[in-house]
Amino acid sequence: MMSPANPAAATRSLNLRVRKSFAAFQLNTDLIFEAGITVLFGASGAGKTTLLDCVAGLTRPDSGEIRIGGDTVFDSAKGVDVPVARRGVGYVFQDLALFPHLSARENIEYGLAGVTALERALRVTAVTKSFGIGELLDRRPAELSGGQRQRVALARTLVTRPRVLLLDEPLAGLDAPTRSRLIQDLRAWNTEQRIPILLVTHSREEVFALAEKVIVLENGRVVAQGTPEQALEAAQSESVASLTGYENIFDAQVAALHRESGTMTCVLSGTEVSLEAPLGRVSEGARVRIGFRAGDILLATARPQQISARNVLAGRVQALEQIDVTVSARVDCGAVFEVHLTPGARDSLSLSPGREVWLVVKTHSCRVWYE
Repeated sequence: MMSPANPAAATRSLNLRVRKSFAAFQLNTDLIFEAGITVLFGASGAGKTTLLDCVAGLTRPDSGEIRIGGDTVFDSAKGVDVPVARRGVGYVFQDLALFPHLSARENIEYGLAGVTALERALRVTAVTKSFGIGELLDRRPAELSGGQRQRVALARTLVTRPRVLLLDEPLAGLDAPTRSRLIQDLRAWNTEQRIPILLVTHSREEVFALAEKVIVLENGRVVAQGTPEQALEAAQSESVASLTGYENIFDAQVAALHRESGTMTCVLSGTEVSLEAPLGRVSEGARVRIGFRAGDILLATARPQQISARNVLAGRVQALEQIDVTVSARVDCGAVFEVHLTPGARDSLSLSPGREVWLVVKTHSCRVWYE
């Protein structure tokens, strides 16, 4: 947690232009973060946490400039490097780092040493009301649930009134109902405060629930940005696609091009399974990767007739697993596919391991990556 340099200063933007070299990649960004929630998305090692650490002052860039509002907190050319505690940046880490020997109230008050008793009481009351933890203030972290500890960690940072808030996978490990309530509270808080919030997550659900803007990183570079829909669709890398719900990704070879119909036939490597995908700028025999989301596959217990979808595959159910309100089915069609459906669909189709089924995949549900 970092204390603000000037709590009264209104902050509406964060300007970040930095370069930092590592053995595995080079972080190279030139970004402006406006007030609101921006999600940093990408595979592990893409540079998301490194970017946060540069803003906070925990990692020193090789070169560049960082401005919070109108204040320069880092400028390599001018030799400016404002200490961590004076940047006005709040940082909630994945491991929370609550003090186990302090009560929830004492944890929240920890960063308010220079504030009057009355102001401290007013701030604690306001932030604990926002996150619904007023009745938990006398408990120690060991006496709190995971969701309650996360609320205390957020309150401890927000009570300092940071000019920028950094969140590194703050909802990881929480169950779906708890995560949903925290998301609602965080969105409500930010509606009032309107400061730049940078949130790192690997969860596609959190991206769509929280983000006003998404920045996709890969190997330290920005590869896509925009609304959640724009950014995740524009990101071309397979590593990002696997995070955004492309559960089925296979090696394949282009067997035939059908320019008149705008499609091509791809055969999955090591199998006789062929799929029609949108036509790409590729020649016959090219090696590709082909993928589609588990939720885009239709499942039937009788062979579908007279449908527009070009990919109809006969198979057999290998396994069924229910996770929350989603049933995940593994179906062997010569290659093993993951299919998502509802418990109601599973029951109405009387699905069980060993059941013969047909999978239906629309051509334009298939995404192709080229070598």
